[in-house]
Amino acid sequence: MLIHRTLLARTLHLRFFSQAAALDLSSSSSSPSLTTEPLTNLEGFPRPDPKYAETILAIPRAASGTSISVKERKAGRIPAIVFEQEDGQHGGNKRLISVQTNQVRKLVTLLGQSFFLSRLFDLEVRSEFGSGDLIEKVRVLPRKLHLHAGTDAPLNATFIRAPSHALLKVDVPLVFQGEDVSPGLRKGSYLNTIKRTVKYLCPPDVIPPYIEVDLSELDVGQKIVMGDLRVHPALKLCQSKDEPVCKIMGRRVSDQQRKK
Repeated sequence: MLIHRTLLARTLHLRFFSQAAALDLSSSSSSPSLTTEPLTNLEGFPRPDPKYAETILAIPRAASGTSISVKERKAGRIPAIVFEQEDGQHGGNKRLISVQTNQVRKLVTLLGQSFFLSRLFDLEVRSEFGSGDLIEKVRVLPRKLHLHAGTDAPLNATFIRAPSHALLKVDVPLVFQGEDVSPGLRKGSYLNTIKRTVKYLCPPDVIPPYIEVDLSELDVGQKIVMGDLRVHPALKLCQSKDEPVCKIMGRRVSDQQRKK
């Protein structure tokens, strides 16, 4: 009788944990960090323009500090850091590097700063620019870019390594479309733009270059919130889904006074 009870208890114990494991796997199957198959962009969503695909060139930097940074900038280089992403925000495995000022300035000018910070690039770290041993070649996402307040010259940059299994927090730019047919805007109202970017936790393979915001059916007083945005299902919104993105407002006071 004791043996029978022991076997029954063990059977129930195993059944409980096997069911719990099954539930855990099913509930996390939508999590991009556990996906075994590589994620791909889906039809109908924006894709990075291959025209701007470029390898960012870098050399190692032995030390950091104000005096080192000044020397680097005088030599036409930007002091930068590339590190691993551990929890979507903070990182480790830091490598000090310097990148070419002209290359970064060109990419920021072509793309715009917010679009530069949401695009993946290949990064090659060599012992010297133009030649030398290849130290590291890795896909990276620009995390931060500090620009000079007066000249917009890039002063320093931060990159994070972006392997396919990572999850990266990205401020994805918004692109507004349909202003010409929006019922509210056609009535003379104006668009109150509340957000220019929205933060998502993204698998690197499907980071969108931007998110389209469709205004074509928006009337006076109506708004679009973050939960309304159409994105790849693998992206996880890091902000409240009820937070407003934009709203069609009535005429400005100055416009109403001008009509009188």
